[in-house]
Amino acid sequence: MNDSQPTAETEADPAPAAVSADSPPVPAREKSARVATVAMHTPEADGDSSAAEEDGEAEAEIEDSEILADLPDETEDIELIHSRLSSTSIDKLGLPRFAQHLKRLCLRQNFISHLDPDVFGPLTKLEDLDFYDNKIKHTGVALNSLTNLITLDLSFNLLRHVPETLGRLTSLRTVYFVQNRISHITGFDALGATLRSLELGGNKIRKLENLDALVNLEELWLGKNKITKLENLSTLKRLKILSIQSNRITKLEGLEQLESLEEFYISHNGVERLEGLEHNLKLRTLDVGNNFISELENVSHLTTLEELWINNNNISSLQALEPQLSISRPWRQFISRGTHFNNWTRRSSSRYNLRTLYLSSLYL
Repeated sequence: MNDSQPTAETEADPAPAAVSADSPPVPAREKSARVATVAMHTPEADGDSSAAEEDGEAEAEIEDSEILADLPDETEDIELIHSRLSSTSIDKLGLPRFAQHLKRLCLRQNFISHLDPDVFGPLTKLEDLDFYDNKIKHTGVALNSLTNLITLDLSFNLLRHVPETLGRLTSLRTVYFVQNRISHITGFDALGATLRSLELGGNKIRKLENLDALVNLEELWLGKNKITKLENLSTLKRLKILSIQSNRITKLEGLEQLESLEEFYISHNGVERLEGLEHNLKLRTLDVGNNFISELENVSHLTTLEELWINNNNISSLQALEPQLSISRPWRQFISRGTHFNNWTRRSSSRYNLRTLYLSSLYL
């Protein structure tokens, strides 16, 4: 959704882009009779003066009611990205006209500050609603009737808390709140049956709390917050991805019940020791780069591990590589130089699937 040498979630980016405070990319979509992408003319693109820009704004406001005029009522997908639309402009678009068929509405990178229930309330067929990069401070009751909504993106807005009415969106599976001003995890109790992915990266969260109801959650993204402890995760038994990089965590703990965990990203914290992973036997990716770990230990039981990132730590010796990871001896001297290797030779008796080991910038 969005830190030196790359770790698993920075330049190398093996995880979905919604991690951290980075923006989820706008997917490329083919135009068809069911997809309408409306491109607005912006004076900046022509290098016009500020006066011309003001004229362009006035012109855009006058024509707001005509922007979607040529689209048929049966349109299922509308994109209005970076279209200089304000809340007043949205009111003039005539969106309720598409209510019986509209499934996806993308309003990224505009100037929307509040949501009118008369505009969004009728859009009950919506499955995907995208308000990424606007100026929304609260949603009010505007979205309450959108019970078919599956994906909601409110990233890069001005929200100070999770909308209290989020629980009314009874089909919601994926929600993005990247880079807002949220300080507490609340408002998800009614979404336990449906929610699969929750992105809260780039906020002001200090504590993991109020996640008990999310028993079907598979992905939890919490990068770039102020969290100090791994706790209150015991009910997330179906969680496959936990991303909590760039926080203030000093100890690996509280992961005992996450037996389905496959990807764990905790780079750029204050972790001092590899531990607490005894029950996470399905781990395929482990990123502990940019911490204060002094020894490679307690990972020999992770036989499904494919990627291990331990770069930029305090490890002074690679002596534990063979007993911990069953890496064959001939490769040691190359790895010790901080080189990134894929698919290196392993001992024939090894049961490990490790494909990527990143060790750069260690204190060797």
